[in-house]
Amino acid sequence: MFVIKRLGVLCAAAALALAPAGAAAAVEAPAAPPIAAQPSQQDTQFLQTIHQVNLAEVAMGNLAQQNAGNQQVKDAGARFSADHTQLDKQVQQVASNLNVSLPNQPTAEQQATMTQLQGLTGNEFDSAWVTAELNGHMQAMQAVDTEIAQGSDPQVVQLAQTAQPVIQAHIDLLVSLAQGLGIAVPSISPRPGGTVTPAPGATTTTPAPGGTPTTPSPGGTSVTPSPGETGTETPEPAVS
Repeated sequence: MFVIKRLGVLCAAAALALAPAGAAAAVEAPAAPPIAAQPSQQDTQFLQTIHQVNLAEVAMGNLAQQNAGNQQVKDAGARFSADHTQLDKQVQQVASNLNVSLPNQPTAEQQATMTQLQGLTGNEFDSAWVTAELNGHMQAMQAVDTEIAQGSDPQVVQLAQTAQPVIQAHIDLLVSLAQGLGIAVPSISPRPGGTVTPAPGATTTTPAPGGTPTTPSPGGTSVTPSPGETGTETPEPAVS
């Protein structure tokens, strides 16, 4: 009988000794990790768009090194391919951080452009490539500017800010190439704080103070009237 009582006391003591440990374990249990906020539609769309731009530019750069007739065009292709490869590494890292899935190929329009260029060589290729690259880079710059203005995730906005000078440098190089090759430069809308390079042979005319420039006929030149004039001649009265 004594042995049974002693066993009961020992069991009770053991239970009391274990109770605080269990309570402490319950208190120290780690909280569930917070759910990461989903990126905005703007941020997601930019990551996917700039990734496809990079995929296309790497391929276009490699194509220029193979098919171009002008060495400067070949060099530009090599530079574009290298720059967009490095830029896309950052794009993929940010997309991974935010769990954004990226396309695995360029857009249908970009692929169609590359297919067309694959059948060209020499000077014909150079002209078509520079024109296509100007259009593509200007579209990419529009996407970058939109993300900087409207993006919400700091990582994605920072990525756009990093891409901006790279793409602008490419546009400047392409304009220079176009001018050297006698290729018409597409109209480029001015960006805040930026400058616009006019097309080869284009000039701008500033009217004199108070004057209104006349509109030339096709193939004609504009005339800047002297101050106070409107540029419209008053015919003399007919002599009877």
